[in-house]
Amino acid sequence: MLARRLATGVMALGVASLIYSGGPPPVWAIAEADRLWLVGEHAFADRLYAVSRRALERFVKSYPTEARVGEATLLLGKSQFGLREFQAALENFRKAQRLTPPPGRPEEARFWEAETLFRLKRYAEARAVYDALLASNAAAPVAPDAMYGLAWADLELKRPEAAAGSFHQFLAAWPDSPQAPSATFYLARTLVELKKPADAIALLAPFARRYPNHALAPDAQYLLGWSRLAAGKSSEGLQDLRDFVAAHPRHELTVAARRAIADALLKGGKKSELGQEYQSLIAQAPPTAEGLYDAGLIAQQLGRQKDAEAAWRRLRTEFPKHALATRASLELAQAAFKRSQFKDAAALAKPASESDDEAVRLEALLVVGESELKQRRFQPALKAFQAAAATEGIDAALRYRALAGSGLAHEELGQVQEAARLYAQVAADSPDKALKQWAKDRLAAVRAKSKPPAQPKAEKPKS
Repeated sequence: MLARRLATGVMALGVASLIYSGGPPPVWAIAEADRLWLVGEHAFADRLYAVSRRALERFVKSYPTEARVGEATLLLGKSQFGLREFQAALENFRKAQRLTPPPGRPEEARFWEAETLFRLKRYAEARAVYDALLASNAAAPVAPDAMYGLAWADLELKRPEAAAGSFHQFLAAWPDSPQAPSATFYLARTLVELKKPADAIALLAPFARRYPNHALAPDAQYLLGWSRLAAGKSSEGLQDLRDFVAAHPRHELTVAARRAIADALLKGGKKSELGQEYQSLIAQAPPTAEGLYDAGLIAQQLGRQKDAEAAWRRLRTEFPKHALATRASLELAQAAFKRSQFKDAAALAKPASESDDEAVRLEALLVVGESELKQRRFQPALKAFQAAAATEGIDAALRYRALAGSGLAHEELGQVQEAARLYAQVAADSPDKALKQWAKDRLAAVRAKSKPPAQPKAEKPKS
């Protein structure tokens, strides 16, 4: 086998050198078409797509009437596809379909046209070609791949119901296909997105037994646990996720699995399990930002505020650039505010107010503003409240909280007209009844302050 491959390699290199040098010596002239075809074919089989493309381009150009020109055109398109030259590949696949007879297996050129359109992100066009292929020849050798591609095109087009239908059809028609494990997993994932976790569980439960060595087996185990939690099967879901974490501690979904476990335990509120999960997260080696953040949440749920804050301080120290570091800063700031440690609260909330997470940033700006108000630092308070209120798409409750804070800062700065304007806005439109009543009271107080004093009644002069 080795000798044969070496001989093939020597032949390919020899012929490739002829291609690049401009042509063969006269003694080989008769066999040039054969040599170009062999180089193109063998180089493609060895994934030497650039060599294959060069040989086949020359073959198609030099021998347009040769019997193998159709096969060469199709293979040239595949070589270009392998080189990610998708536009050129698309032209050759379409050209191959216009030839009589069309080259390759039945519907092969049309299938590759659809695949190329998919790679070009022209999903609607790709879907139309897959669909037409299946409608005209559902028994074609490429039909299973076309059905699989149709499902993926629907996913990219945000049509999950249609994608689920295509995956179902694929599995019903070709249950033993090499792509059946992938189709099973992605169908289950689509069903989860469609809020049908029970249907996803039916597909995922036997996945590990049927496809134990498949690359998606760990992902399927994670999704099974997640689906069981979503279906209300907390005990089974937690066990699935714990088994996943134990078996795949370095998997990219392990952090998400730990988060799902923590969220489920927090929701369930079982103190013994929460305590065990806290210990597991805090002792995690190496530690993760997600693990430390969740450990803090669990400790807080257990009423262990010191442990919660210790976990969040560790997160800020060990993962200062992680997105959760700013969220941990916000948690610490809110805790400090509750203890009336307003200077600390403002300092902790400041880095969180620069977070890329809009929800964290807005909440942090409000904590900064309210902490500065408590310290009678009205100008910094006003700046924070105004930044929060100016954020696009802000939740109404947060916006009116920011406007109320701005009004109070203006009032304390002696800018009573602006304070009154903001109080009137909050009093009229805030969705928070308590805040609405507070604003009405402040508005009345401001108006009373700004009302000019009554002049003494003039007395009639005595005659």
